[in-house]
Amino acid sequence: MIISRAPMRISFVGGGTDLPDFYRRYPGRVISTCIDKFIFIAINHAPFTNHVAARYSVSEEVEHPSELKHSRIREALLDVGIHNNIEIASFAPIPARTGLGSSSSFSVALLRGLCAYTGRRLDKRAVAEAACRLEIDLVKEPIGKQDQYAAAFGGFNVLQFNADGSVDVEPLLLDYKKRLQMEAHLILFFLGTTRDASSVLAEQKANTERNFEVLKRMSDSVPAFKDALLRADFKRAGEMLLEGWTMKKQLVSSISNPGIDRMHEVAMGHGAWGGKILGAGGGGCLMMLTPLERRAGVVEALKKAAMAEGLEGAGEIPVSFVQTGGEVLFHSNGF
Repeated sequence: MIISRAPMRISFVGGGTDLPDFYRRYPGRVISTCIDKFIFIAINHAPFTNHVAARYSVSEEVEHPSELKHSRIREALLDVGIHNNIEIASFAPIPARTGLGSSSSFSVALLRGLCAYTGRRLDKRAVAEAACRLEIDLVKEPIGKQDQYAAAFGGFNVLQFNADGSVDVEPLLLDYKKRLQMEAHLILFFLGTTRDASSVLAEQKANTERNFEVLKRMSDSVPAFKDALLRADFKRAGEMLLEGWTMKKQLVSSISNPGIDRMHEVAMGHGAWGGKILGAGGGGCLMMLTPLERRAGVVEALKKAAMAEGLEGAGEIPVSFVQTGGEVLFHSNGF
């Protein structure tokens, strides 16, 4: 038995500049941090059965991995050449498609586990690139590279996406007190709705030329946001989130909707400095930075607004930042 995991992430500014149509012409940049919400993968060698089993929100059992409906598990097994005698299950504390990068966290955890299964050793960068290859080249998702690198490396990072496809990873060295202060100012609120990032990103890709100058400003905002965090100027960081969200809404018509806008307005009206929808947009999680004395009031106002909107399952998600990236937690000697 092998158990692996990879963290989910929250991104602050620069999201959307990690797509190749942009970074091949201008450096893309994103600043993000991993949080204490993980995707777990369990892999079991089943020598006395000849099947392949995958258990996630549904259960599949097939004779050959090519028959699997789960695209990431299917393509990963085919790619590494595992065709039978294996069971794979996944577990997560938060629903998929909430803007926390869970799909790429799944890919990183899966590849970490399969590397242990086959006896391969990959460093963080190699795992990140393997996850990019799985999702972009094999599964054909119209996504960028920020989530795979965030999940593989862990921690607080500035990521730069270069024209040649390489990615620079610069750790943001916030001291312990500043990280705790940042956590205290941050609200992560699940709206009770999920969305398909692929459709949003496909529209963004089609609009790259039209939005190129906006994307440049989004990329160029990352160093200034980093400086605000290093100064512990969380008010300015919140204001920059609002500026980034205003720019991001120009990219794609489906990034926001009237319900999301109303929830954002509620938070701002109760004293938040600024915030945004995480991930590609269209649903998922709202992230806000607020003064400490207004935090409880903002959360309560969001809860009431969610009830009024009929958003079942909406609520705050408590989070802490984590340094760990994708890793193997358990590898039985009897495997």
